[in-house]
Parts: sequence; structure tokens; C-alpha cells
Amino acid sequence: MSYAEHFQDMEKGIGLAHAIAEADRCLLCYDAPCSKACPAETDPATFIRKLHLRNLTGAIRTIKENNILGGACGVLCPTSQLCEKECSATGISRPIEIGRIQRFLVEYGWQTGFKVFAKPEARREKIAVVGSGPAGLSCAAELAKAGYRITVFAERGEPGGMIRFGVPAYRFDKKFLKNELQDLDDLGVEVRCKAKIEGSTGLEKLLADGYKAVFLSPGVWGTPRLIPNTENVQGVVTYTEFLVGLREERFEEFGKQITGKTVAVIGGGSVAMDCIESASKLGAKDVYLIYRRSFAQMPAQEEERLEALRLGIHFLLLNQPVDYLSDSKGKVKGVKLVRTRLGDPDASGRRKPLEIKGSEWILEVDFVIEAIGQGPDESVNWSPAVEVDKKGLIVVDPKTGRTSNGKIFAGGDIVRGPALVVEAVQDGKLAARALIKALSKA
Repeated sequence: MSYAEHFQDMEKGIGLAHAIAEADRCLLCYDAPCSKACPAETDPATFIRKLHLRNLTGAIRTIKENNILGGACGVLCPTSQLCEKECSATGISRPIEIGRIQRFLVEYGWQTGFKVFAKPEARREKIAVVGSGPAGLSCAAELAKAGYRITVFAERGEPGGMIRFGVPAYRFDKKFLKNELQDLDDLGVEVRCKAKIEGSTGLEKLLADGYKAVFLSPGVWGTPRLIPNTENVQGVVTYTEFLVGLREERFEEFGKQITGKTVAVIGGGSVAMDCIESASKLGAKDVYLIYRRSFAQMPAQEEERLEALRLGIHFLLLNQPVDYLSDSKGKVKGVKLVRTRLGDPDASGRRKPLEIKGSEWILEVDFVIEAIGQGPDESVNWSPAVEVDKKGLIVVDPKTGRTSNGKIFAGGDIVRGPALVVEAVQDGKLAARALIKALSKA
């Protein structure tokens, strides 16, 4: 079995005829609710109207000028919960396929060689961007368009952050990202890979090296274990270990542990859905999704949950893992679970899962993937250069991204915690605007 063939190409997007047919269904609202619902101000109403009028280059320009990662957002954003949810056409039939149109237009620009950006006249000031995920790339693009000399410091071997290393290739491949990043190259943005900035001292050094300001967006790559003191149990991994490993094409390594075996994935979000589909592609005999709440309360999109059911995934709902069982060699052989019931709503607005005493039972498994969330890398401390909260997230002015240090701005997951790509893009844009304003007064 060749594992790699299952993790290569993305599903193809729609074609010109399909995109135009969708645009022609648009009601051309004067005060379009879809544009108001886009966190990154990509303005779908305008690019759809331009496509409706057959102005394809104008539509592409609208997307890319508003959102440097317009292609990525067209692929990865939960549009059914954002712009498409607010589409006025829903009252007549079904919402316009905004995300698919957006992806088509960006890809059409690549196919036809249409260039949106040219390198602007450079200013003397240089600005550092720490982190090459959506927030950092968005901020870098906006600042570069204003003429600032931008250097992006990426910790890993390639830029892209979580969308490069945390999303399976069959959903978002390297070729697509490479095309998207060409716009930053056209703008003159320099990207330095394998260039980790070591916390507070690293920030201070950047400022001492002549960077007028820093935008900080390293993401949140820390993944605390679900059950304390189980780090040494073999065959239990975090989702970052699993998904990053697959993006690094370590298929044989994981295939040997998963093919023909029983796998448990713990969690209920989109990342958990990526993990169960990836385990299925690696040939798992059975994949169990363990979630402590109900099906309706899972954070994953409805389409993702339904796709998991179509794949034959076993949903173990209202179950909470409390321990792992291992054999004499330290290899996991089971998950100890306790059944739960739903109580009153908690701070998240969802009904809180309560353990049912005496309901413990054992699920026999060969491999476990914990997909329960993420937080800041505990090995990197950004304080005292900037203020951080008790979770290790950076504290900012939400309107500007400004930290406690007037020369350092921040955005993305290191500020919000795990969030949407489109929200990170907007964080980068807002911080860039504030930075440009602050530097113009300096």
C-alpha cells in the first residue's frame, strides 16, 4: 500500500461555468449581509458582483487586495457559518457558494498569469514579523504594500504556519500555498525560514538590530496532554505530532502503527475530523471518535461530522477518557472511559458534561490521537517584553493589536487562542494599519 497517494492532491475546485452560474444567482444586495459577515473584510458582495458582470480580473483584484490569503480562506474557512449563512438567497433557495467562487477566482488568476501586485517603492524603515502563519503573512502584505521593508521570521523549514503544517495535504496542499505566497514575493517580502525568535530576549534583539517595530504571531503549538503523567505511554500522540508528521510525509512511520489497527481520536472539533480521516486513509481497521458531549454540541462543522459518518467512523459520544491502559512494554492497549450526561450550560454556552459514577468501561485500542486543543509553547516566554495573561497568551488592544510595548504588536492564535484563519488574517490587517499610523507619527 502506498500511503503517500492518499495524501497528495486537493479536491479540485469549480470551473468558470459553475462560478458564473453561482454569481448569476446572486441577488446583488445593496447592503450585502455576506460582506458584513466576513471577519477579514474580503467583501464577497463586490467580487461576486464583478464576476456577475464578467469582470474577472476586477473580482480577483478585490479578493487579493482585501485578503492576501483569499485562496486559503476560500478553501479552509467555514463559509457555511459565516458569509454563506447570511446570504439573502437562502430565503429563496440556497446560499451562493461564496467560498467556492472565491477559490475559483484566485486559481483562475494563477492559471491566466494575472498579477495583482507589483513591488512598491521601498521606504527606509524595516519591520519584523515573527511567525509565518495567516496573521503574520497578512500583516506583512499590508505593510509591504505601504512600502515598508518586511522580514518574516518562520520557525519551521517553510512558511505558512498551521495551514502549512497542521492541515492535511488532501485538504490544502503545498502547491496551492506556494501559489498564494507568490503575492508576498511580488511585494518584496523577505521570508527567513528556520529562524526561531527566542522569546522576550529575541524581541529585544530585533528592536536593537534596527527594526522599527515587530508584529508577533508565532501561533500556539503547545499541546498539553489530556491525562497527566501519561507522556511515556507509547502509541498516544497529540494531533500536532500526528498532523505535522503527515505533512512532513512520515507516512510509513504512522502507517506501521495504524494500518489494520484500532484507533481512537479524542475531541470534537475540525482538527479531530482531520485526524480521523487521516487515520482512515492510513488503513485503520476501526476509528473511534470519543467526545464527552453530544453530536449537536461538537464544534466541527456539520459537513465534517456527516463526512466522518460516511467514512464509517464510530462515534462514542457522552464519554470522557480518564486513563490509558498499557501492556508490559508500555504500549497503549486501551482507553478507560466514563460515561457522561449533560448538565446546565457552562461558560461556553454549551451544556456541561457530568461524569456518571460507576459507569467506567474500557475501549481496547492500538493507537490514540489527542485532538483536544492547543496553547502557547511553554518553552518560549514573551514576557517581560510584552504582557501575557495567565494562559500565556499575549494581551493586546483588540482594535489595534498593540501590546504593552508600543513597538510590538501581536495577533492570531497567540492572542485569541485557536481560532479561524480568516480571523487571523484580520488581526494582521488591523495591526498593520495601526503600525502604519504609529510610524507615520514617529
